[in-house]
Amino acid sequence: MSAKKSVGVGLMGLGTIGGGVFKALAERDKTIAEATGCPVVLRRVLEKRPVDIKPSLLTKDVHDIIADPEIDVVIELLGGEHPAVDFIKQALLAGKHVVTANKEVIAKHGAELLAIARDKGVALQFEASVGGGIPLLLPLQHGLLANEISTIYGIINGTTNYILTRMSQERTGFAEALKKAQELGYAEADPSNDVEGRDAAYKLAILASVGFHTVVRPDQVYCEGISRLAEPDFRYAKELGYEIKLLAIAKQTDGGVEARVHPVFIPEDFLLAKVSGVYNAVQVEGDLVGKLIFYGRGAGAQPTSSAVISDLIAIGQSIAAGKKVPSVMRQTRPKPVRPISELQTKYYLRMSIADRPGVLAQIAKILGDRSISIASVIQKEADVSRQTAMIVIMTHPAREEFMQKALEEMRGVPAVAEVCNLIRVEE
Repeated sequence: MSAKKSVGVGLMGLGTIGGGVFKALAERDKTIAEATGCPVVLRRVLEKRPVDIKPSLLTKDVHDIIADPEIDVVIELLGGEHPAVDFIKQALLAGKHVVTANKEVIAKHGAELLAIARDKGVALQFEASVGGGIPLLLPLQHGLLANEISTIYGIINGTTNYILTRMSQERTGFAEALKKAQELGYAEADPSNDVEGRDAAYKLAILASVGFHTVVRPDQVYCEGISRLAEPDFRYAKELGYEIKLLAIAKQTDGGVEARVHPVFIPEDFLLAKVSGVYNAVQVEGDLVGKLIFYGRGAGAQPTSSAVISDLIAIGQSIAAGKKVPSVMRQTRPKPVRPISELQTKYYLRMSIADRPGVLAQIAKILGDRSISIASVIQKEADVSRQTAMIVIMTHPAREEFMQKALEEMRGVPAVAEVCNLIRVEE
């Protein structure tokens, strides 16, 4: 492979992130060229909407990028699964390197696309798909290769973390906190991907696949959102010494891989409990390095552009030097992903029950029959008009399968007015 005097780039998409990358390529061209070892030249931009850029750069036909021999690297920033995955595949098959921030495509199709890239001798880089500008995947792929990674804990969705921070600190309800997030531009008009945990599940599938050198699909990640959380949950969490976070959790054990996204109680003195607002943080534990924390802004045009440009420069350095772009992905090996039913953890359970003697004993028996031991019970609120009381139960570690069966039985007990919430505890 001969050295090149410049690196040609094709950019797909001029949305928030694409616009940020376009701006960085224009304003930081000298810095990027110095880091790369030669000029990096934007040759084509795929965008179907009217945009104010030089007409000679603009195209609505993806083949103008795929078929251009002067384009070495394709940056895909269209978002969504289709047509992005098809365009990435076409670019790789045409022998072009690809940089993407597309978490959905990498989570669902990463293994297939990486196989194509290896076969064609090109690079597929996706640092920006998780954590925005926080360097996460490169350390997992390269800096921590000597380690066996055992656990990954992540606050990896800024929208939900902002909402939970407001609910915790200001005692606002979910709807009010979501509305404020939308007003500030932190949440989309349709926030379901964020608040139902799907965005975090895509990212966790990528982190677990890279960190554990296997393939974890998004449909194998247990996913539960934050819309059921209410003000009393945060009040009781504080009283018990916890914060509530939407946590992405991946663990590697002899029995396989655990991958789940859901609200958790975590002790208020844990570092992750102190991550507030739109910030992200990921804690990784390796057998040699111990625990590491990666922290920063996890989304937005500037942080994500930083990761995209860094991937571009890494590829460009090899092109400029006439060398093959090195692959730092270790060979994957199949590992079973354990179902949520096998989870063993502590639980917080909030219920509304009839305020009369004997009801708590009924509940304790249902739990005890399934080997679920009660650690503590709190009863503070009573509704005199409805003759009900709110109780909170904290359990010792129990199996998820047994807890779900106990909840099902409780809902059939006349004295149980409502099972309000169940939240898992991570310590």
